[in-house]
Amino acid sequence: MQYEAVIGLETHVQLNTNSKMFSKSSAKYQNSEPNTLVDPTSMGLPGALPVVNKKAVESAIKIGLALNCGISKFTKFDRKQYFYPDLMKGYQISQFDEPICVEGNLILSNEKKIRINRVHMEEDVAKLTHVNTRDSNYSLLDINRSGTPLMEIVTEPDLSSSDEVVEYIEKLQQIIRYIQVGSANMEEGSFRCDANISVREKGSNILGTKVEIKNMNRISAVAEAVNYEIKRQIKCIENSEKIIQETRGWLEEKSMTISQRTKEESNDYRYFPEPDIPPLRLDDNWIDEIKQNLPVLPETRRMKYINEYQLSEYDAKLLSEDINFSDFFEETILSINKKYQDNETIKYIANIMNGEFNRLLNLDSEMNVSDVKFNPKDLSKLVEIYKDNSINNKILKSVFEDMWNSGENAEEIISKQNLGIISNSNELEDKINNIIENNPKAVDDYIAGKEQSKKFLLGQVMKETKGQADPRISMEIISKILESKK
Repeated sequence: MQYEAVIGLETHVQLNTNSKMFSKSSAKYQNSEPNTLVDPTSMGLPGALPVVNKKAVESAIKIGLALNCGISKFTKFDRKQYFYPDLMKGYQISQFDEPICVEGNLILSNEKKIRINRVHMEEDVAKLTHVNTRDSNYSLLDINRSGTPLMEIVTEPDLSSSDEVVEYIEKLQQIIRYIQVGSANMEEGSFRCDANISVREKGSNILGTKVEIKNMNRISAVAEAVNYEIKRQIKCIENSEKIIQETRGWLEEKSMTISQRTKEESNDYRYFPEPDIPPLRLDDNWIDEIKQNLPVLPETRRMKYINEYQLSEYDAKLLSEDINFSDFFEETILSINKKYQDNETIKYIANIMNGEFNRLLNLDSEMNVSDVKFNPKDLSKLVEIYKDNSINNKILKSVFEDMWNSGENAEEIISKQNLGIISNSNELEDKINNIIENNPKAVDDYIAGKEQSKKFLLGQVMKETKGQADPRISMEIISKILESKK
């Protein structure tokens, strides 16, 4: 019997707001001393009243618009009741039946549409650190993270493999970074993904029993956990074992999932409207303003590069992955002289960006595009000099690296180092005569009918001039001198 997996994802995205979801305490807890970013609200003290962070609401709207969701004009907060030591109030302020965004989608590279059920706002919990040693067994509580704004993005069960899951996560991370609402970094915990997995007979419309997988802090771990759980469930079915609806955790060191608890239903959380926060009514004009200020998203840019600039799928994908990288590329095109704004030149700029630019950028893991010492206009000027045949490709790469390291512009570097192309015929002829005199065999070979000897001599010219000789003019002079020796 053949089986197929049915997968839905719940993704928590930490927002990069300055303050917390319902208080003025800083949300920048990553490098802070434990329990220093606290206040009555984030500590859950009696009488503390929450106040909604407008920036977080704006970020939620941005995410919804980027995922093609409908934005609810009426939305409210609810209390989600559960008890755990990191939940300061004994309940979490979240959203239940009136989420801020509904019915969106994200399209994969195979054109498969992954439906977004909802995007809702909530607050993060505190952080528990468990200490287990030979002599001690205790837990530490850090309240700094408590109250940090979260968005939960919930898909329909439209995914069917770990490959699709990985692509969905990567595309979602890319969108979040593009619209600049979060870092979407799984390793640091600002992007967390839970997978709901079931297995059924291939072609069946009946869903199997759903199991939720947690504790995955890398994309590769998500893929491994999904694959393991699919195989585990298939094995259970084939052995006539009952699959329990439960939450399982991914055990990294053993590459397996383990049971944690039976899966709760929504009624277990005893949701009810948050009495301390009135419902939100979102203004159409505000939503339209947010929409107008959204950047062009990666998929739109990728298709533009393919269709308008005639770039390859590979080049287009690399250029559109990071918004700052993509902006640098596009601003370089806009800055270049209009006579060079053709697809051939754009392809050349793309090669520089995906080649030398990327290579040098990746040498320093801490470096970002914003740290580059020159601007797009400087790069466009370098390309113009190349297109004017004042330098060749080899010299361009050398100048580019000097620009990267020093921040000087191309003209300064070329002038200072005397790197311009040698196109003066008299100067070149003197050099070529000397080279021909020192290579009599090449002359004999040419006279004997070996045309290849001209390329050899051109190579010697380029070597002698460190690549600065104009190859076209040099070849003309070589041909003329050799002909005279027949």
